Amino acid sequence: MMDSVEESSKMKYREDKNGNKLSILGYGCMRFTRKGASIDIDKAEKEIMEAINNGVNYFDTAYVYPGSEATLGEILKRNKCREKIFIATKLPHFMVKSKKDLEKYFKEQLKRLQTDYVDYYLMHMLTDVQTWNRLKALGADDWLKEKVQNGQIRNVGFSYHGNTETFLQLLEVYDWDFCQIQYNYLDEHSQAGKRGLKAANKKGLPVIIMEPLRGGRLVNLLPEKAKNIIKENSKKRTPAEWAFRWLWNQPEVTCVLSGMNSLEMLRENIDIASNVEVGEFTKEDFDLIEQIKNELNRNIKVGCTGCGYCMPCPKGVDIPGTFHSYNLMYSENKKSGRHNYLMCTAVRKNPSSASQCVECGKCEKHCPQHIEIRKELKNASRELETPVYKIAKTAVKLFKLY
Repeated sequence: MMDSVEESSKMKYREDKNGNKLSILGYGCMRFTRKGASIDIDKAEKEIMEAINNGVNYFDTAYVYPGSEATLGEILKRNKCREKIFIATKLPHFMVKSKKDLEKYFKEQLKRLQTDYVDYYLMHMLTDVQTWNRLKALGADDWLKEKVQNGQIRNVGFSYHGNTETFLQLLEVYDWDFCQIQYNYLDEHSQAGKRGLKAANKKGLPVIIMEPLRGGRLVNLLPEKAKNIIKENSKKRTPAEWAFRWLWNQPEVTCVLSGMNSLEMLRENIDIASNVEVGEFTKEDFDLIEQIKNELNRNIKVGCTGCGYCMPCPKGVDIPGTFHSYNLMYSENKKSGRHNYLMCTAVRKNPSSASQCVECGKCEKHCPQHIEIRKELKNASRELETPVYKIAKTAVKLFKLY
């Protein structure tokens, strides 16, 4: 573990299961500013060092983020500050075909990062239990144990996009040290959701949050009425501040990642992170969030709350996930909805597409919203299962990506 963590007098920290103090604001390194085909390393250096000097100590990157690991490694070397921070990076397990590949990719990552250990190592976008079992069959379990024992990996975790039930299953298949989920006030009852967050916390796992602003959706793409609700509130918080504070209000949230690529954004986020407390939200604050969500969901197609009472489907259909993606097409845009659907239903060993429905009707008997699930699954399938989706689904099978 890190010998010492230099804490800013302002930044807040929350502990992981091993007693490491992680800054509640983490630096997502996927969105460094690019200059032509390369990352603008001098600009990134100013931003990273500003973050470190203000107490940010958790930096998240991945093998598949072009240039990200190498940029982070070079900046830390230039400024001799590797020991001041925690590095989190991710194994591209979907590219792993043998135990030799595990070692190959890891060694390449250490070289890029110019370090001899990784603090937090994630299975990148782990999709389901079958995917983990495939990795175990290749020797991943023993390989990780060896790396932890020799100190090259300090904590093992996984990042996740998918439904709550699958996330709960993944929590049980390995003695994880931490996990990373997509979570924000719009995804409170989708993805891993609040149930997943609380379940991970109950097991003692620190939870790292990605997509806190839903890729900017909760800032720049809010409906005008939602923007006015925020503007007229007496607390005069920005949309980003409301989203961050909603997350940090919850004690189960350990660290929130933000892809900060300007000093202005960085300083705003640091200021918010330095002035929050668990449980600070009032009834009026929660009411405001609900009003914003209502405006965001005004154009949804199916009134699904993501409760999961319709599950499990005998044919494996991810019913809540399908409806969430279908609704995203109309509350955000078609691209967002279709991408979410692809990730949650096709890019996995056992697909969970809406078209697998055989109209048995079992789900409808348990739906508290009395949704005509069979009818709506047909509607969703027509719009979500595009030719691109079908090609991707076939590719997963043909190339045995999982």
